[in-house]
Amino acid sequence: MWLKLLPLALIQSALLAIGQVFLKYGLQRMVSFAWNWTFFKSALLNWQFAMSGITIGAASLLWMYIIRQFPLSLAYPMGSLSYVFTMLFAILFFHENVDIVKWIGLFFIITGCILLTK
Repeated sequence: MWLKLLPLALIQSALLAIGQVFLKYGLQRMVSFAWNWTFFKSALLNWQFAMSGITIGAASLLWMYIIRQFPLSLAYPMGSLSYVFTMLFAILFFHENVDIVKWIGLFFIITGCILLTK
């Protein structure tokens, strides 16, 4: 069962992390938040913001399929793989520094996912 879940969980987690990357890029290019037309226009015309919605929406649809088809006790912890992708994308796209404690945390997340599949 987990052999069918793992590729779906990896795709779902990657889509979610990609959505967060687009969201951060989009927010960096928007004007400061305000309840006015200028702000909403900057959101509506921002393709990165739109792509974040599309990718997070796709991840949500895939998530609905996953939790319908697989035991929640197995599927839900696999969602933590999005933390792994998000940190890797933060390093790749935003050149963020990651200390050893965070790498150890990622190791535990991956180890936990592996243990769940056994």
